[in-house]
Amino acid sequence: MPYALDGQGRPVFLISTMAMHTQNLQADPRASLFVSEPGASGDPLGSSRVTLIGSVSRIPEPELPAARTVYLTRYPDSKYWVDFEDFSFYRMDVLDVYYVGGFGVMGWVAASEYCQAQSDPLAEHKSDIIQHMNADHKDALILLAKRFAGIEAQEAEMTSVDRLGFNVRLKTQDRVHGARVAFLREVTNPKQTREVFVEMVKQARQV
Repeated sequence: MPYALDGQGRPVFLISTMAMHTQNLQADPRASLFVSEPGASGDPLGSSRVTLIGSVSRIPEPELPAARTVYLTRYPDSKYWVDFEDFSFYRMDVLDVYYVGGFGVMGWVAASEYCQAQSDPLAEHKSDIIQHMNADHKDALILLAKRFAGIEAQEAEMTSVDRLGFNVRLKTQDRVHGARVAFLREVTNPKQTREVFVEMVKQARQV
């Protein structure tokens, strides 16, 4: 369902008392929110996704202005029904986080670490980077997987990228692998990402 995130990464919802999920939350606040990779294509098992587990409750009156601003910024069209009497803002207090980054990449994240984390600087650019690499540089991905992940693959597809590295789905003669390749250094923008990719490809070709 639609959600926005506050400064601590807590999901904020605008929901109606007429909705069954609202009635369910009023009876039992325990809930989970499953979030998949935006624009993910191909095998869904190879895409990143996360499940936030926690307790959902109505937001107290003093905190409503901040929640309203966050939500309307994310969903401007909600201004048409935000003031309807049956709609209210709710928020999930995150207690557990389970992350799956693709094949073979998964694990629990402590709620305290999640709440203190900062957005990755490539978050707004990752879709473009992934599309470019998969469309124009599949040979380079195969080369990087061999050099930095130790896997010889016939096919390679980037499934995720962030400031520290990228994930790939690799097809070998016997099966499908998931692998993580770390960048040589942390990057903060697409230009730096391209530079480190070029440098890593040069290193791989020298071996």
